[in-house]
Amino acid sequence: MASSLAVVILAAGAGQRMKSALPKVLHPLAGQPMLHHVLVNVAALKPERIVGVVAPGEKAVAAAFAPHRTVVQAVPRGTGDAAKAALGALKDHQGPLLVVYGDAPLVTASSMRRLVAACRRTGATVGALGFVARDPSPYGRLVVRRGMLEKIVESKDADAAEKAIDFCNSGVICLDGKHVAALLAAIRNDNAKREFYLTDAVAIARAAGHKAITVDGEETEFQGINSRAELAAAERALQLRLRTKHMKAGVTMTDPDTVWLCADTRLGRDVSIGPNVRFGPGVNVSAGVEIKAFCDIEGARIGRGAIVGPFARIRPGSIVGENVHIGNFVELKATRMGRGAKANHLAYLGDSDIGAGSNMGAGMIAVNYDGFGKYRTRVGRNAFVGSNSSLVAPVRIGAGAYVPAGSVITHDVPAGAVVFGRARQVTKRGLADELRGKLKLRAAKAKSGKKK
Repeated sequence: MASSLAVVILAAGAGQRMKSALPKVLHPLAGQPMLHHVLVNVAALKPERIVGVVAPGEKAVAAAFAPHRTVVQAVPRGTGDAAKAALGALKDHQGPLLVVYGDAPLVTASSMRRLVAACRRTGATVGALGFVARDPSPYGRLVVRRGMLEKIVESKDADAAEKAIDFCNSGVICLDGKHVAALLAAIRNDNAKREFYLTDAVAIARAAGHKAITVDGEETEFQGINSRAELAAAERALQLRLRTKHMKAGVTMTDPDTVWLCADTRLGRDVSIGPNVRFGPGVNVSAGVEIKAFCDIEGARIGRGAIVGPFARIRPGSIVGENVHIGNFVELKATRMGRGAKANHLAYLGDSDIGAGSNMGAGMIAVNYDGFGKYRTRVGRNAFVGSNSSLVAPVRIGAGAYVPAGSVITHDVPAGAVVFGRARQVTKRGLADELRGKLKLRAAKAKSGKKK
């Protein structure tokens, strides 16, 4: 039986190049903090325990690790010192120990799993994920001789021969739990940065006669994030990964590069997405839905066969039922649209329940806010609300009711009723020119007064 796995996530870096009051590992990526992606990926390995290493006073970062334990690296003295800070939370652990970084959210569970499996299979004391870099200059080099990893040399400490190596360190390291304490205790800070490098564990292990190995990965997985520009680059890479995943699962994207997804976006088979569509967190789209161009959807469920857009906005708390039509410049907020209901043009439905088969006309508004409180509008099945009508909440429109265009409804409407809520039209024949004359005179007098 394979020994259990433990994971240490290093998240104590100051992130000064981000120039932000928000801790680096909490900056969002595909709608979630970058640390969230790391936690999801390592959780897929089913480790016995996960330990986070955080900086002093970083309560928000510690909270983001919950329910996993965190320890504090009291003084920022390098990755080796940070890993050592986790030893107290790893007492009696004898299996593999995987060390990863909280600011490297693109490393896949598959690559980490291959590294752990290779260390188990070969009996290696240390294993490192590596990659061939197009530009190796920023990275530590993996020095491999006769198939064995001999050492990892940081870029600033590399000599000319070592700088010529293009096989680079990803930062992900697997250590044998039985030797971790001894390896970390032996690390010294005699280097250009005067820090304790976790990577020195390789040379220490080899000097003691232990095996050290490498496992290859793709460079795109190992993008660390230290600046806003690198955050944007990671976002692009993750978006490409997410789009590819959904298209392989049966989703059509007319212009994939303009579709922006969240890590938790759920899209059913045969969903069709037009250009320039953004999905915020918490979206679940059922099979056969068409989402047209320039829509913005967040915190919502879209039922099978619905048509949304173009230029529609669906805000959190909304549920769009099967075969519903949400048209251009329609906004939903915390609104439930029953099966087959329609709001095809220029409507705002906030805090509303719209019954199955009902039609909401162009320019209609569910007036949900009075300046102090927000209230619900409830429309029954198969009702009709005409164009440019306002339903002043709280109000109920009964099933099958008919509200003609231009009405302002302030009281409940019985089922099957026709309700008018507008002033009666008055026609005065032949007075248009007289009215124009009066209006011109008033405007001239106002202009003359201003000049004085």
